[in-house]
Amino acid sequence: MRPRGDGGQQADWYANPAAASWQAAPLRDQPRAFHRTLPGYAPTPLTPLPPVADALGVRAVFLKDESSRLGLPAFKVLGASYAIARALSARLGEVDALPLHRLRERLGGSGPRLVAATDGNHGRAVAHIAALLGLPATIYVPDGLSSAATAAIVSEGAELVQLELPYDDVVEHAAQRAEGEAMLIQDTSWEGYELVPRWIVAGYATLVQEVDEQLAAAGLWDLGLVVVPAGVGSLAQAVVHHYRSSSRRPAILACEPDSAASVTTALHAGHVEPVHTGNTIMTGLNCGTVSEIAWPTLRDGLDASAVVTDEQALSATRELASLGVDSGPCGAATLAALRAAATAASQRNDLGLTADSVVVLLSTEGTAANPKVP
Repeated sequence: MRPRGDGGQQADWYANPAAASWQAAPLRDQPRAFHRTLPGYAPTPLTPLPPVADALGVRAVFLKDESSRLGLPAFKVLGASYAIARALSARLGEVDALPLHRLRERLGGSGPRLVAATDGNHGRAVAHIAALLGLPATIYVPDGLSSAATAAIVSEGAELVQLELPYDDVVEHAAQRAEGEAMLIQDTSWEGYELVPRWIVAGYATLVQEVDEQLAAAGLWDLGLVVVPAGVGSLAQAVVHHYRSSSRRPAILACEPDSAASVTTALHAGHVEPVHTGNTIMTGLNCGTVSEIAWPTLRDGLDASAVVTDEQALSATRELASLGVDSGPCGAATLAALRAAATAASQRNDLGLTADSVVVLLSTEGTAANPKVP
């Protein structure tokens, strides 16, 4: 961890010089073949941002645009679809994930109710896949989720239960309600609940596999930095696993709201330490506890973690809009974090940024995923 000049520790930045040499075991699952069977599957765009690269003094900046993924305005459906298919296929005695149309045929409308807690995108993704399978779904949400976000979940045919509780407590409530015949599809883990979250993380691997193919098609092999938003850390876990087990070994920077800095706090503490969360326009990142299965990977494999203010995220959202990119504040937080790090000499050095660096920003949602942002 990099100390401040006054001898203390900079709470909004964490750097781990040993991460670059850490080796991860590849994820066992290869979900890309499954995702190709989903209606409307296509790789999402990898959009170049030349003005950003010029302003920050790097060779190139690309943005992975998840504003329209399989008909939804966020990336979460990659993990939810794969985990649901794996879980239901296992109930039917299958080792691998069956395509959704075959699962629907095998279930015949008699499968379990799917249950999830969400601060927006994950719950809608679970509800969407449940509808495709002809299954009922109950989605629990914390107080404060926008009416448009809750309406989007209901539009998928799910039962919506809104609780006047913070996100972590909503997750606990959903887990209790899912006991019995219902099936919990949650994108965070705790002791005794690891398998479904592992499948969700595996599902996210499709996103970074697409990035690699798109960079290769552009003739770019030397990837210098990937910036990923971190809520409970599941997507960041997938990104770290992917690049710490491959020939490409970029620096990896996680970013999160300053009002919900669970990853950065845990890295400073050396262990998972739940934080109290506040209000933020980065609704999908408003999580107070790092996923148990993500923690060892983030601890050992992240080069750095940074916090972003609402003002910075909103500014980045507007900057991307001016460049023709649809990115909500959770996705645009990656640009905000890159801009802050690239203009601070010590942080730029922590990330190994040079004039030759190629940077990829993972923009995990479009503005439709968070329509309350001004």
